[in-house]
Amino acid sequence: MGLIETLRFRVLPYWKTYVLVLLPLILLPLPVIGQGKEARAGYVIIIMAVFWMTEALPLAITSLLPVVLFPLLGIMGTGKVCTAYMKETNMMFIGGLMVALTIEHCNLHKRIALRVLLLVGASPRWLMLGFMLTTMFLSMWISNTATTAMMVPIVEAVVQELFKDGEEEMKREPNVRMVPDGMSTCSSNNTLEIDLDSSESQNLEAVSIDSIADVGKSCQELTAASADQSDNLCVSMKKCFLLSVAYSANIGGTGTSIGSGTNLVLKGVFRELYGSAPGLNFASWMAFNVPGMLINTFLAWIWLQCLFLGFKRTTADDNTQAAVIKKLIRRKYEELGPMTFHELATLILFILCVALWFFRDPQFITGWAEFLPAVEVDDATAVMTIVLLLFIIPAKPRFWNRDTAERNRAGPSPALLEWKLVQDRLPWGIVLLLGGGFALSDASKASGLSSWLGDQLAVLSFLPPFAIMLIICIMTAAVTEVASNTATANILLPILAEMAVTIKVNPLFLMLPATVTCSYAFMLPVATPPNAIVFAAGRMNPTDMVKAGLLMNIVCVVVICVLMASFGSFMFGFDEFPDWAVPQVKNATMTTLSQFSNCTSP
Repeated sequence: MGLIETLRFRVLPYWKTYVLVLLPLILLPLPVIGQGKEARAGYVIIIMAVFWMTEALPLAITSLLPVVLFPLLGIMGTGKVCTAYMKETNMMFIGGLMVALTIEHCNLHKRIALRVLLLVGASPRWLMLGFMLTTMFLSMWISNTATTAMMVPIVEAVVQELFKDGEEEMKREPNVRMVPDGMSTCSSNNTLEIDLDSSESQNLEAVSIDSIADVGKSCQELTAASADQSDNLCVSMKKCFLLSVAYSANIGGTGTSIGSGTNLVLKGVFRELYGSAPGLNFASWMAFNVPGMLINTFLAWIWLQCLFLGFKRTTADDNTQAAVIKKLIRRKYEELGPMTFHELATLILFILCVALWFFRDPQFITGWAEFLPAVEVDDATAVMTIVLLLFIIPAKPRFWNRDTAERNRAGPSPALLEWKLVQDRLPWGIVLLLGGGFALSDASKASGLSSWLGDQLAVLSFLPPFAIMLIICIMTAAVTEVASNTATANILLPILAEMAVTIKVNPLFLMLPATVTCSYAFMLPVATPPNAIVFAAGRMNPTDMVKAGLLMNIVCVVVICVLMASFGSFMFGFDEFPDWAVPQVKNATMTTLSQFSNCTSP
């Protein structure tokens, strides 16, 4: 057996096992020979980074490695490591997911989606904009994966309706009808009809059998070419619509601090390093990122039109198709029936939750949390208040039911949200992934690894801060194409915090664009769940996604960097290095290191 056969049959099927066994052994000199806790923490972080990127173990299981390795290597105690898995940010994430599950459970998101599509119009380009705006808005609040999975069937139904008439026409047998002006058309029967005026009928005998056959052959070729063109247009439009959904789902997740796991990683790391430092909260996040989200969505709409649809003028046929599509969407909307109490109560509680988040500490006015000065109230308290109401309020109260039989039925109504649904559909693995990332962040700080890495990156200080930010965003966009977005943020953000202190810039100047860039993964199916869903639904080639996604990656990175240097500087004050950045990072690290040295000294 040759080398290639050996690799194919004996190595490749078990490559995950080789990664699991060989990687810790290969890196073993790092904690053995290396001096201090920095080397031991680096050993764990490298192993977890590779496991996360290769998925040699499930992401959630890799996230549990700190509970085992950090205590055994003397970096952090078990109690401190375990605390990282249930911080305030994790509780906020769980609460946000429960609210999102309620929205999905009562089909409120589908009602919103169809209503928006009715409003924007039904021509292909306006339909695509409707798909994108709907997906973008829903992705700000609920799972990007759930939003994409909901929109894909709607896209497929619309595309099928757009080309239904063409498909029915192509099923008919081709034929030719010669009209007086010399143009040929296909009729519904299988014969060749020739309509000639009296002057031309005199020369009928001059028309040879071969020439008539050639005319029929030409018409069949023309019909086949038309069918191929229609099929190509159908495939192209389907790819365009599906990619627009995936792009807007990824971009929409950047609009709020709960829109994606990476945003919550930044919130947790920032809070852990700097406490209640001013500048970053739910309101300021939306104020800065919503404009960038809208700009990137609009540019994605323009780019996909250029790539797939072009900018031809609307014809009468297009208007007819638009009317048919609008009728289809209206029918699907009417199938939902009138708004139920379940939907209405969920909508009211959702709006209340967003208001509690936004006005907790908006900074431009007095937030409601300031009326409770004795304790610190954060976003997790707000969302868990709403979650409790979801489990208390009935989904079908008797006073809402007009049906007498239903009103008199014995037994209580189920609540707006039930625990069985949460058990079955809440992505608990993402919760562990967030907790594992926070454990890495705590260990990097406690061991001094973050400070050491920040000092090593000081060689970049000769570059302008904007150039450093641009390089970091480009590298992040490249890594996040092949690795988990949340895992990438978990590893990167503590390093960027120390790097910011070293080069004397506001930590948000590097951390915020890097976090947002983690969501800019448009090139590969494996980059994000929305990409994978549309890739499978559209039966695309990887080259289709790479060709469309490469420019989008570049455009989104440039947009976020320009916004950071302009609008971000106005919002967060990037012109000067803040006082709150130095003592919280370095003093906390030195205090932790001194505590460890006191414990280990004889």
